[in-house]
Amino acid sequence: MADHSSHPRVLAVANQKGGVGKTTTAINLGTALAAVGEKVLIIDLDPQGNASTGLGITRTPQMRSTYHVLIGEAQLHHVIVESGIPRLDCAPSTMDLLGAEIELSSFERKTFRLMDALHRLGGDADLRYDYVLLDCPPSLNLLTINAFCAADAVLVPLQCEFFALEGLSQLLKTVERVRLNLNPRLTIQGVVLTMYDRRNSLSAQVAEDVRSVLGDKVYETVIPRNVRVSEAPSHGKPVLLYDNQCIGSQAYIRLASEIIRRERTLRAA
Repeated sequence: MADHSSHPRVLAVANQKGGVGKTTTAINLGTALAAVGEKVLIIDLDPQGNASTGLGITRTPQMRSTYHVLIGEAQLHHVIVESGIPRLDCAPSTMDLLGAEIELSSFERKTFRLMDALHRLGGDADLRYDYVLLDCPPSLNLLTINAFCAADAVLVPLQCEFFALEGLSQLLKTVERVRLNLNPRLTIQGVVLTMYDRRNSLSAQVAEDVRSVLGDKVYETVIPRNVRVSEAPSHGKPVLLYDNQCIGSQAYIRLASEIIRRERTLRAA
């Protein structure tokens, strides 16, 4: 297990494009990390709340959520719920987050609300995590900027499709702006290619193009198109619990191992 004591590694799982496997990656990576002994917190920052429901958490209008943390009505430890998966907790979102952008715009330290909340969490010995995964909304808004300000690194799920690189360049520019102006420690942890179809020559071409531009920032592991991965959220389970033998589950286990290896290399440097 990683020894991060009161300082977890905070990874923002982000892509401003929807439907690229962002939430699927957050919950299955979180489950895979927990399965190898890491203690993981997933913070759901998407008003749609797919990370919450994908972990089997029922969202209710009255529940405390990441919205209440960001606007200062609740401490982060008050909204964390157990996922039912050993070593994996979740701070769920609610639809209230839709209005958070407007509300936060008048707040002091509006881009650092999440970072401040995470720092306060570090003092609670029972809530010490090895990894915190931030599931960002599919846009580069104030919620995503809060995630980038709180994160050590950004993990980018990238769908193997024609316009993949176009959207990626915008995201990389935003990450660089945040690094220069708000969070100097922010880096790209890596890019994971999702929805890879071995029968489709376009998938191979996109993978080749992305690797030629970003080199070893692209993980060796690719996440294949897999019907079991698509079915799992409707059962309120990560695919690793729904069918841990399918090719999608095996890919996420390999991705978790690759991320842990990268993190160890970084810490040793």
